[in-house]
Amino acid sequence: MSQDDKTNQQWGGRFNEPTDAFVQRFTASIQFDQRLYRHDIQGSVAHATMLEKAGVLTSDERDQIIQGLAEVQADIEAGRQEWSIPLEDVHMNVESALTQKIGITGKKLHTGRSRNDQVATDIRLWLRDEIDAIAAELTRLQAGMIDLAAGEADTIIPGCTHLQTAQPVTFGHHLLAWSEMREREFGRLP
Repeated sequence: MSQDDKTNQQWGGRFNEPTDAFVQRFTASIQFDQRLYRHDIQGSVAHATMLEKAGVLTSDERDQIIQGLAEVQADIEAGRQEWSIPLEDVHMNVESALTQKIGITGKKLHTGRSRNDQVATDIRLWLRDEIDAIAAELTRLQAGMIDLAAGEADTIIPGCTHLQTAQPVTFGHHLLAWSEMREREFGRLP
């Protein structure tokens, strides 16, 4: 482990020996959470904007951070970002890349927020995007069911109640019932 990696660990200064590589891999979440990079950067841009409004950053520092974050995102999307296990997570990897680009001003971005704050924000932003994607697919599924139901309005099938054959229904009517169940799922999405 390099000295730079040791100094970037939040808790690294508490021990006399470097962390075992197995322990680093076991405790690091970067393999999973690197997919949150866009959300982490989006939250960091908002945080930098807030820090400037609160008087913690100058407008030049805010602009430098936002530009640096845009460059970090471009590097990630171009495959130029090397993810570091010793840096543990997406937050520390992005902050390290930012600091390498713009210098010590990049460290000011961490003012007033914890890594737990970043995790909560990133996950909420990621979930919001995922819910939008799920909602779009539910809408597409419902539209397909409704189209199919219109074409099957005269197709008779046996209805069932408690796994017992009941009154005849149309396949179109049955499909509309399934479409309504999907509508209830919209209500379950926050």
